[in-house]
Amino acid sequence: MKWNKRHIFLAIFLPIQMLLMQIISNNPAIIERYYSNGIYPYISSFFRILLGWIPFSVGDLLIAFALFIFVRFIFILIKSKFKNFIPKTVHFVAVLSVIYFCFYLFWGLNYYREPLAKNLNYQQQKYTTDQLTKVTKHIIEKLNYYQFKITKSDTLKVDNPYHQKEMYKMAISGYDNLAKDFQQLKYQFSAVKSSSMSLLQTYNGTSGYLNPLTGEAQVNDKIPKTSYPTTTCHEMAHQIGFAAENEANFVGFLAANYNDDIYFKYASYRMAFGYCISEIRKRDSNLSKELWLTVNKGIAKDFNNSYLFWQAYKNPFEPLVKKGYNAYLKANKQTKGVASYNYVVDLLISYFEVSNKL
Repeated sequence: MKWNKRHIFLAIFLPIQMLLMQIISNNPAIIERYYSNGIYPYISSFFRILLGWIPFSVGDLLIAFALFIFVRFIFILIKSKFKNFIPKTVHFVAVLSVIYFCFYLFWGLNYYREPLAKNLNYQQQKYTTDQLTKVTKHIIEKLNYYQFKITKSDTLKVDNPYHQKEMYKMAISGYDNLAKDFQQLKYQFSAVKSSSMSLLQTYNGTSGYLNPLTGEAQVNDKIPKTSYPTTTCHEMAHQIGFAAENEANFVGFLAANYNDDIYFKYASYRMAFGYCISEIRKRDSNLSKELWLTVNKGIAKDFNNSYLFWQAYKNPFEPLVKKGYNAYLKANKQTKGVASYNYVVDLLISYFEVSNKL
């Protein structure tokens, strides 16, 4: 096998890119101005316009194709008894180099932008248990209100009547309303789709993902529908440039909460309650139990239904996948890994206090 100069160049370019990323990542103000609010909106809009009309997930097909190529590469390598091992490895690294470049150019640089809290002028400090409790009580009040308004009974579980594709379209109106108060959260050119790998995602314990190479938001269409609006809005938040999971959670909460539909509003407070009560339980388990007693029984049934759903798909490989994703997040400056999702509580407290909604 002959040496390919282009492959060698691209392979050498990979460590250079990684070094450059270390330098660039320490300049969030520059990334915020020239990438997240500069070229990224044009890049993301281009991909959503290009692929949004296609009814199936192009991103899922790319992943399947990449997996096939990887398995084929390993198979050929073994079959040939590692003949031309070095040139083939250089070729493989060259492909990784191209993917690495596209990942950060098309979306990944958003991991290193300035915090959303700064963007929204939130003066965040370490919140107290009293602050957390006050916000949680407000959320419970709202959650109880919408649950009762939907079911006309505090003991009945909410059943979302919408089809998944309906909710993708409905989610846009929430972002339209949101942009009136938060111009930086404007969403255009929808490209939200049900993942063709939903079953696999369920076994992996994931509700959705953004494909950074196609700009499509993929939602696991098997998850319980009561959480579907916020999951959809969360993935849409990734599309408009909020890579950090806690920030996508917060934008997802806002977009669902600003929606005029009652099921979206219920989902927004449902998500907020889930994260807040989890943080309270870590600080004071007795207080957590007391607050649960104030929650309508129908809501408790809803949460139990979701718990049973995910438990049914538990498997030995899920923790391995989460460890891998945890390492991925930490490599992109989310130092708490998967635990960073929970940091949405800081933003929720700031939002409710600043907007005087308590």
